[in-house]
This record gives sequence, C-alpha cells and structure tokens, in this order.
Amino acid sequence: MKLSNIARSAYIHIPFCRRRCYYCDFPISVIGDKTDIYQSSSISEYVEVLCQEITATPPQNKPLETVFFGGGTPSLLAPAYLEKILITLDKHLGIVSDAEISLEIDPGTFSFEQLKSYQSLGINRVSLGCQAFQDKFLESCGRFHRCHDIFKAVDWINKVNFKNFSLDLISGLPHQTLEDWKFSLETAIKISPTHLSCYDLVLEPVTAFGKRYQPGKNPLPTDETTATMYRFAQKLLTNAGYQHYEISNYAQPGYQCLHNRIYWENMPYYGFGMGAASYTNQQRFTRPRTRKDYYQWVNQLSQSGGLIDCPKLSKIDILLESLMLGLRLSDGINLSILAELFGAKTIEKLLFFLSSYYDRGWLKLIDDQEKTINLDQIKDLPKNSRLALTDPEGFLFSNTVLATLFEKLELPIG
Repeated sequence: MKLSNIARSAYIHIPFCRRRCYYCDFPISVIGDKTDIYQSSSISEYVEVLCQEITATPPQNKPLETVFFGGGTPSLLAPAYLEKILITLDKHLGIVSDAEISLEIDPGTFSFEQLKSYQSLGINRVSLGCQAFQDKFLESCGRFHRCHDIFKAVDWINKVNFKNFSLDLISGLPHQTLEDWKFSLETAIKISPTHLSCYDLVLEPVTAFGKRYQPGKNPLPTDETTATMYRFAQKLLTNAGYQHYEISNYAQPGYQCLHNRIYWENMPYYGFGMGAASYTNQQRFTRPRTRKDYYQWVNQLSQSGGLIDCPKLSKIDILLESLMLGLRLSDGINLSILAELFGAKTIEKLLFFLSSYYDRGWLKLIDDQEKTINLDQIKDLPKNSRLALTDPEGFLFSNTVLATLFEKLELPIG
C-alpha cells in the first residue's frame, strides 16, 4: 500500500441482465429472456458510449495490469463487443501482455462457442455466479439459471481449459440451513475451482429481499446460524487446500484475484461504465446509475477534455479507507508503511484504540516472519510488522473493529 496516482487496473461495468435477482441493488438494465444479444441496439449503443468514455479519459504512462468485466451479466455480451472494448482499452491506455483479464459469467447466459471466443480475445480468468447448488434457492432468489446450467457451464470451462476459474456462493439465504450450506460448499469443492467467493446475504432496502424480509427474522437464518456458516466455510475450505486470503474469498495457491487486491490495497484504478466507481488522482467518483444519465455524463466528459470535477480525499480519509480495505485481507496492514505515510504517533493511537480487541482474540500483530508481536512492543515495532484480523473470529467481528476506528481516528494525524 502506498499513495500513488498511477492506475494500472480497470473495471468495466456491463449492466445488462435477463432479470434482476431479488438481492441485487447493482446498477443494471433488465433486457428480458428473449433479447438477442447479437442484435440488441441497447447493447451496441452502450458499448459505443463506454468506448467513448475510455477514449475521453486522460491516459497515464503505465499500461493496465488487470482488467475486470463485471455487472450485470457480462456474458450477455457478444464476443465482438468485448473485443471492441479490449481494443479500445489497449489503444488508449495499454494492456500488458500477461495482464489478468477477468470476466463474470452466469450459467445459462453463454454458449460453448462464446466461451472459446472469450478466451481467444485474451480473457484468462472467469468468475461463475452459481450462488447455490439447490434449484429451490436459485428460484427463490430470482436467478435465471438452474443447477443443470451450472454443471454444463463447469463442463465447458474445463473443456476450454480455463485454469483461473472462480465460483461464487451466497450464505444466509431465506430458509437456508447449515446442511444446505454444507452441501453447496462440498459440491463446490468437488468442482475444484481455483478460486471461491463466499458472500453472506446483505439485505439492501431497495431490493425485493430488503422489502420482504427483516434481518435476523424468519425465514432468514439467525445471526448465530450465519456465523456458524461462516466458521464452517472457513474450516471446510482451508482443509480442502484453499487459502482464506480475504474476508469473503478463498484461493488455491497462486490464484488470488489480482484485480480485487488492487481495491483492498487501496491502489488507484479506473472505472468505466454505468454506475462504475473509479479511484484516480486521489479522487473517488461513481458514475450515474441509469443509462440515460450515464450517456449524458459521458457526453459532458468528452466536452470537458476528460476532467472529473470532484474533491480529492483528505489524509484522514485515505487512512480510514486503507484500514477499512486492508483489514479485509488476511495479510492485514503493513504498519511500517502506514507510519511512513501518516506518522508514528498515528500508529500508536491506532493500536491503543484497538487494544481491547487483542484480548478478545480478534486482532493480531505479526512480524515479517509471521511471529506474533506483544502489545508492549508498540513503540518499537519491527520493520514490516502487520496488523491483521484473526481468522475466522476477527473477520466475523470486523464491522465492530472498523466502527471503533472510524469513531476514534476522526482526529488530526501526526
């Protein structure tokens, strides 16, 4: 982690979905089940405007090392559209030859030929949105696909030989039991993706689930049950050889998501597309969430010479964001770097405010040899010592730890 103005990653938002899942509050455009993705004027127009935004963005002097197509459902894009976007990125910003290029794909939204075409374009990592391995949960979530679609997609992924293959699951769904969750995890382990993302259901007020259910009340699992689900996933997946490298993410050795680590390490990145967020020049900016407003904004961007008018983050904002994001990683935060950026006294305050969480076993201090450091060494920390949440208990109570940080660190840095 370091303060830098050079963005070497780009997130590309593809907003189109067959339907909206009941837990989703992402900026999307629903196109229905019958839309021909090869003939859709909405999709072709969006790609044109997206490329216009990329071209209008002032380039930096380093090529992209990661590109991530998220959504929405990027696998609803015909390969020709993805090719156009990648060519535009490469011409305007540059892409290194060994870049990690990820594509989110949903079962039932692509063909075997499409998958082969995506790979031929240089896409070398796919993330399959499974969510569950029981049709009853897929249906109750409003998902487009069913279990047979998942297994067909996995078969195609293996035939195409996508070695860098991630799979998504959701815990805490309505009516979901620990046995249901165990079944999904065990099925995922049998499939053996190189990466697994396990998210706990979050009820957003504007979603169908948010309007229908109350947190902690039937038919949702209790907080105790979802915590048990989290602990169970951690034990089962780490025993199966996966590294729990981030609160919600597991990877086989060598297969951590490089793009997402850019976010968690609080490094700059471009964001392109409707509702996409970017972090460049110490400015965070989120684009409009509807196509109409986004198209108008891109037109204004082009006329302004690519300048985005928003304030730069303050030093305290950067510190808090670095802590909030970095503590999601099992590696934690490098305190030597924090001290260089924000001052040794800030680190002393930080550790003092968090001291009670060490006693609870939620936090740990580690040196570069992975040895635990006692709190009485606060004023003489070894170089490259790290502050990290424990796994799984610290991760489970991360919101409590972060709330303390945000309350206590709203003060001068020095």
